[in-house]
This record gives sequence, structure tokens and C-alpha cells, in this order.
Amino acid sequence: MKKVFVKSYGCQMNVYDAERMADMLTTEGYSETKAVEEADLVILNTCHIREKAAEKVYSELGRVRELKKERQTQGQETKIVVAGCVAQAEGKEILRRAPAVDVVVGPQNYHNLPELLRKARSERVVDTEFPIEDKFDHLPKPSKAMIRNRGVSSFLTIQEGCDKFCTFCVVPYTRGAEVSRSVTKIIDEAVRLADAGVRELTLIGQNVNAYHGEGPDGSIWSLGRLLHRLAEIPGIARLRYTTSHPRDMDDELIAAHRDLPALMPYLHLPVQSGSDRILDEMNRKHTGDEYRRLIERIRKAQPNLALSSDFIVGFPGETDAEFEDTMRLVADVGFASSFSFKYSPRPGTPAAEMEVQVSEAVKAERLARLQNLLETQRQAFNRGTVGQTLDVLLEKPGRHPGQMAGKSPYLQAVQIETDCHQIGDIVTVRMTQAGSNSLFGEVVKPGNQAAA
Repeated sequence: MKKVFVKSYGCQMNVYDAERMADMLTTEGYSETKAVEEADLVILNTCHIREKAAEKVYSELGRVRELKKERQTQGQETKIVVAGCVAQAEGKEILRRAPAVDVVVGPQNYHNLPELLRKARSERVVDTEFPIEDKFDHLPKPSKAMIRNRGVSSFLTIQEGCDKFCTFCVVPYTRGAEVSRSVTKIIDEAVRLADAGVRELTLIGQNVNAYHGEGPDGSIWSLGRLLHRLAEIPGIARLRYTTSHPRDMDDELIAAHRDLPALMPYLHLPVQSGSDRILDEMNRKHTGDEYRRLIERIRKAQPNLALSSDFIVGFPGETDAEFEDTMRLVADVGFASSFSFKYSPRPGTPAAEMEVQVSEAVKAERLARLQNLLETQRQAFNRGTVGQTLDVLLEKPGRHPGQMAGKSPYLQAVQIETDCHQIGDIVTVRMTQAGSNSLFGEVVKPGNQAAA
């Protein structure tokens, strides 16, 4: 068989899309490889959310170009595909900047990849038109063996695109308008995953809590209702979802955090800034205090909630005082984990045209301060779990013989000593130590066993 190497950048959506591309190419005679040097086909599944992410792609293309040349001298052909959001945003410009690239395909068109590769035998190809058809209807179903090879936790796309048009964000332009998959299609895919041994599902979408898919009865289902239905699938023990918008946290979804044991007490809910003026300039449609009150409501429903968020520092025109508003919000709310970045202008977005841009030096200083506070909170949260008993989903062998590694309800990595459990088991663990990036614990109760 020919071999395909897929490298994915950025969000969980790209991870999911990369797996589906690999699934699809098995029907074209390809097997997946982790060694780019032996690949007959190299796919870079790209992210355009920040300038640095896009430039990484071009650097990687330079390395792959040299590999393509070297294989050519040995009589071996290598095709190079750029997929994902950079492909959607830049299209033919990629062919100009990277002559070694054979195919450029956007994130809504990768179901066309086999046909695009056939065309690429005679010409370089770009496909970035938003299609009329649903790509999910054209993707082959992965085999049980392929699903099992990927582990007991899996992503499942339920929604794509975004209608929010935050002024810093390219997603509405690269992924298109919000589209939700039907409940029936989501349940069918979830059942296949569960039958292959998946125990934890993370529902993903650019704006996942805006989900509004058609239900079996023809009515429109919310994310909260969908979560309740997914929890009924035998074998699925844990549910998560990401990424969400504060404006779409409705009462039904908040109640699901209270009522649904399978829904893990961990929520990623980006706020971006603590300054009301900056939030307005970002077109976020919420204020800092509205975010605080929302978190209070969710924590009242689920007192054990651990919270994660996204932050942008140095947005155009951000003053020192407005940055301090963000620091106060972080101190007020408290986060178990977070992602924070310097503002990066993206061509074509309104924020890139704003006149007052913050200097790189100021952005760097603010980011360092914010990340220090967020890391202090993360470490404090991890230390706070020492002495607690938490259910841990075992996902893989541990770092050392006799160890297994798993995940807590709060997405923390956990290392335990055990030789009588298997991957997929959910065991009750007493946390004994918090390292810099992992927890350590001992099994106190076997818990739920994985299906044979």
C-alpha cells in the first residue's frame, strides 16, 4: 500500500478532520504512517487563527519540499496537499509561494480529496469553494480497527462554522456559516465509536453550544438535549464539548451540567478580555460582568465545575487600564486551565484595519503577566485535588513499567501504579501528588470496566 502522512495544526476540529481524511484515503490504497520520510502523500491540515500558525505551515512546506526532491532522486513520487483553514484563506497564493504543493483544499471540501489527487497527476489543483452538499454524507465510515487504534477518547464534530463575526477572527471566512449536523447522523457516528470501544466523546464545533440540529421528530434540538441522548448510548461513560461562546450558554445546557452525570464538570468558555470596551470592539456581545454572572449560574448548577478559557492580550487600542480589567476578571473567576495569546492581525478581519495597534513589546509584557497568573491558578487547582478521590479513564501505558496514564474529570493527566487494569477502564483514584503537568495517584476502587 501507498503511505500517507497527515500533520494537523490548531484546533480539535482539525484533529477530527485529519482522521477523516486518513479514513477516506484507505479506500484509495493508502495506509497511515507516522514517518514523513516514507510517505507517498503528505497532508498538512492547517490552522489560520494566528499569523504564527500560518507561517509554521510555510516553514514545514520548505522541509517537505526537500524531502520530495530526495525521494524523487530515488524514483519515488511524493504528493503534497495543503488542507484546512490556511488553504481556504490563501488558495492559489499557496501554489505561488510553495511550488512543490500539488493540491490545496479547504476544510469543507476534503471529501473531494481522492478526485483532486487524480487531477493532480496532470495539474496542480485548488478547491476552496463552499460546497452545496454535506461533506459528511460523502465520507466513508472508519473500521473498528482504525477507531480502536486511536484510543478510548474520541472527537465527534456536531457543528461547523460561526455566525458571531468577532472582529479578530477568521473562522467565519474560512469555515463558513454555522451548520449543525442532524441528531440521527451524530447518534449513528457515536454508536459506531462506542461499538469500537470509545468511552469518552468530546463534541466539537467552532461554536458548539450554538448547536441547533434537526431531531428525529423534525424538531430542532439544542446541545443540552443532544447530550442527554448521547448519554443513553451503551459504553459511552463520559461526555465533553468544546469550544463554546458565552452568549449560547442557555438554561437547558446549564441544567445538563447539573443533571447529567456523564457530562464532565469541566467547561471551556472563552471570554477573551475583561474590558467591556475591548469586548465591544471585539464584537463579543457580552460584558465582563455578564461573564462573571454566567459563571456564577453555571457553578450554582455544578459546584464542582473546573473552568478553562481563552484570552487575547494587546488587542488594537488596549490600554494598560483595560488590560488590568482582564487581570481582575481572571482573579475574580479563577481558572483551572487556559490558553492565552498576543493579538495577531489576520488579513481580511476588521481588527486588522484598526488604527491603534499595540506594540509587540507591550503585548509580550502583558502576556507574560497574564500567563504567570493563569499558571499560578492552574497549579493551585491541581494541588487542590491532592487527597481527593476522582474517577480516572485509563487511556494508555504510563511513563514507566507498571504504570498506566489516564484522565481525570477535569482533563488532568494522571499517572497510577497498576497492573490489573486495562485501557478503557474507569477506576477510582486517590490523588497523592501533583507534579508540574501530571497528577499521581493510587487506585482505591476498580470502578467501571471497559467492554471486552
